[in-house]
Amino acid sequence: MLTVGTEFRKGILFVRLRGHLNKDTINKMNKRVTKIVKENGIRNIVFNFTNLKSIDIKGINTIFYNYELCKSNDGRSLMCGNNDNIRKKLKKSRLINYVYETTDELSAMNILNLR
Repeated sequence: MLTVGTEFRKGILFVRLRGHLNKDTINKMNKRVTKIVKENGIRNIVFNFTNLKSIDIKGINTIFYNYELCKSNDGRSLMCGNNDNIRKKLKKSRLINYVYETTDELSAMNILNLR
């Protein structure tokens, strides 16, 4: 099960994920997040993984796809709240080489607003 919370603040889409982001739940992510990014030309997105319990390669690919959408809109993608389990998977997939990692949403907002 996956819960996707979104908030748009100061030109940044904050995405708070709770539960499991995997092949069975990516459709929910695509309907809630990817659709918003595509339709509204969102430039900056922050993924908060604090309450994410697990992620598989399909979930990682969905995060990467949203990163590419933001990049094509001349924006950036950041992630925060990585627990050790999630961080290991993101590092192994090399997603961490593309999506900047920060400690929390406030730090992410400061980074994006300094640009």
